[in-house]
Amino acid sequence: MKIYYFEKVSLFIIGFLTYCVVPAHAQVQKQDSLHQTVSLQHVTDDTHNLRLKEVLIPTAVIGASALFVHNGWLTKQRENVQNVLSAKGKYKFKLDDHSQYAPMVAVYGLNLCGIKGKHGFKDRTIILAMSYATVGILVNTMKFVFKEKRPDSNARNSFPSGHTATAFMGAEFLYKEYKDVSPWIGYTGYAVAATTGYLRIYNNRHYINDVIAGACIGITSVKLTYWLYSKCFKKAKCNKATFASVPYYSSDGWGMNMCIVF
Repeated sequence: MKIYYFEKVSLFIIGFLTYCVVPAHAQVQKQDSLHQTVSLQHVTDDTHNLRLKEVLIPTAVIGASALFVHNGWLTKQRENVQNVLSAKGKYKFKLDDHSQYAPMVAVYGLNLCGIKGKHGFKDRTIILAMSYATVGILVNTMKFVFKEKRPDSNARNSFPSGHTATAFMGAEFLYKEYKDVSPWIGYTGYAVAATTGYLRIYNNRHYINDVIAGACIGITSVKLTYWLYSKCFKKAKCNKATFASVPYYSSDGWGMNMCIVF
């Protein structure tokens, strides 16, 4: 039964993402017929760029979320939110155990459907493995340090939410790979991740600050991994230069414009 739910969620997401991409491909083909042919050997890959604020802002949010752990007044406010958003353990909706993996699975599913992302199978798999390892190290280290009790049990591993971190890691991974094909692909991944985070609260497994911290950890881990990948693997395709050439003709003569981006 669990496998059935997982396959159902994954197929639905892949189908929806494929639907989003078809109009984009049709539009590109129509525009190409009206423009001059361009010889392009490699498409510029900006997924490995990293700005300081992309790390500082999520880090600050994680720090703010940690203030709700073992803090009298803030802890009380968090529990008030929990009473509103959760089912208090009366009803369980276990989709979050499977939906956390759906965005990352969608990356490979779309490739199987013929919709190519930014990286080939080898590069993207290494990036995903590095991101997953980073999430695992950060989440488990913080769980050990904070020892926050879960809402539904005495287990002291609530902060941050590992399910949410995994889901948003996959969503950011999906966005990075397919944002140039259609931004709606990434948005759909984020929607699935947000749903996963909410279900962790609804099922009374996590508090809202656990979920927010988990989301920031997942997103930041992917951003850092893409940046580190281009530094650690110098021979990867993402480090190759972009070369484009455009022939032209005018009354003064003919020639060729060339552009090389390193």
